[in-house]
Formats: sequence, structure tokens, C-alpha cells
Amino acid sequence: MKFLALATTALLSATNVAARSSLFSTNTDIAPNTDGSLSVPGDNPLQHCQDPKDDILTIESVDLSPNPPKAGTTLSVSAKGILHKDVEAGAQIHLQVKYGLITIIRQTADLCDTVGKVDLECPLHKDKETKLAKEVDLPKEIPPGKYTVVADVVSKGGDTITCLTAQVEFKRGGSGAVEAVWKQGL
Repeated sequence: MKFLALATTALLSATNVAARSSLFSTNTDIAPNTDGSLSVPGDNPLQHCQDPKDDILTIESVDLSPNPPKAGTTLSVSAKGILHKDVEAGAQIHLQVKYGLITIIRQTADLCDTVGKVDLECPLHKDKETKLAKEVDLPKEIPPGKYTVVADVVSKGGDTITCLTAQVEFKRGGSGAVEAVWKQGL
């Protein structure tokens, strides 16, 4: 579940990062789920990248408010889940953000270096339900367009902890405000 905090935060804050035009490059290419059959439980647009039956993390729910998110607001995330194996140093998060067809972010982060941002530390232990609440400030300057985000979290040995994907389209509203529309069935 502690990975859910990171994966969800990565997915939800990627638009924030994208709006600031950060560019990263690695050799990792992660393809999102395209059939819409792997929705994550709760009030959210998230989907698993593949069948999560063998994932180390079982996600019980993820709720977002507001859903869909709005530029210039605070996005609140609440989530819960269970890890089925201990996770040690060396686990990684592979994050990819596309703006339309253009990859604007492709980066890999060490999970244990990142968990400190949500008041956790490695190793992360199995069999304990974890709940979290996180807030992400979305900038007002999010350029209108379609964003596809994938966060793939893997153990030191390469086992899938979780892989989440979402697609959001920010449209310019009648008052000039940017409004988001979540797309299901990536």
C-alpha cells in the first residue's frame, strides 16, 4: 500500500510536472492498458496496466476529490491496500507522461528514496492494511490537451508491485479555465 501512495502521487502529480515542462529520458518504455477492463476500485480514473493478480500490492480503493481534477485546485487522494511481500531497498518507480503522442517525462526513481516524502521508510512490510491521505496542488497553468500517465513500480528483483495508468484530458472552459475530463478505457 505504501507503494500506492507513491504510484498514485506520481500519477496525479505528473500533470503538475508536465505543466512545468520537465523532460527526462531513460530506456524504459511503458505501455498503458488499452481495454478499460482493469479499473482500480474507488472514485478515480486509474487502471492497472495488466491483470494485478500477481502484483505484490493489492489495492482495495483509491478515491480522488475532485474527480476529475481541476487546474489550480488541490487534489485530495485517499487510498488503502495491502502488500503481500516485504519490499526492500532497490525497488524502483518508472514514470512516463505523454502529452498527446509526445513523451514529455520518462524517469526512474528509487522507491526507498521517495517514500520519505510520505513519511515512510524501507523496508516496507507485508500483511498490514495501510491507509493514506495525500494532497497534490495542481497548477493553474496546465496546458489543454490529452495526458497519459503510467507509473510502474517494481521490486529489486523485478517483480511487479503495481502498475497504474490514467488518461486525463484538460480542456479550456468557457471562462478560460482549464477543466479535466478523465478518459476510461485507455
